[in-house]
Amino acid sequence: MERLASVQGFIIDMDGVLYRGDQPLAGGREFIEFLQAEGMPFLLLTNNSTRTPTQYVDKLRRMGIEVDEGVILTSSQATAMYLERVAPPDARLYVIGEEGLRAEIAGRGFAIAEEDVEFVVVGMDTHLTYDKLRIAALAIRRGAAFISTNPDRTFPSEEGIVPGCGAILAALEAATDVSPLVIGKPRRAIFDLALARLGTDRGDVAVLGDRLETDILGGRVAGLLTILVLSGVTSRRDLEGSSIVPDLVFEDIDQLWAAWRDARSI
Repeated sequence: MERLASVQGFIIDMDGVLYRGDQPLAGGREFIEFLQAEGMPFLLLTNNSTRTPTQYVDKLRRMGIEVDEGVILTSSQATAMYLERVAPPDARLYVIGEEGLRAEIAGRGFAIAEEDVEFVVVGMDTHLTYDKLRIAALAIRRGAAFISTNPDRTFPSEEGIVPGCGAILAALEAATDVSPLVIGKPRRAIFDLALARLGTDRGDVAVLGDRLETDILGGRVAGLLTILVLSGVTSRRDLEGSSIVPDLVFEDIDQLWAAWRDARSI
């Protein structure tokens, strides 16, 4: 709790922390408003590649959370930045994913195609079809590089825990015997991007998330204080059986916010 009191910046996941689907979670709006009032730097870092930053701003606004695009970093953005470094400007890419990923890739001038592709890029796709898997698998077998925005096997929705991007990756790995290069959490590079945006010393930053194998593992690899909330995909049972151990655990962001205020007042 002493480390919590000294935190000077936050990297915050959204799904399962601030909301589940379109349902806001207790304390999320108040916590963000508190950070803004205190002038505390924070970044909303999500592995969910389905939306653009503008769409995330709109989604949060509907929940009463007012932020600008500059505090949002998505795995789609990080993936597109990686592709800019490794792919020729005229590269052809086959994309499984939604607007958030497709817009980032197209916005950097790459051609999104189905034939003669050099890269297969996979993100979360709630409109997945067998045909999409078939095209991707054939391209990978022909030698296209296999890139993914994130490895999250599941996703917290209002209905419960549903398949995530990692479930799509599992199907393609089974069909090709090729594992993807993952760009998003838990890779250290995306946390380094987030820290650069924050402009805060690594030792003063906490990562707040609901998933052990991405948020918490990535935070530990990046040398950050790790805070797990149990409002998303991770349960007490999952936590007890895991080798990935967060520094702090709270039931939800509301409980964290109360504890942090108390720690700062001592």
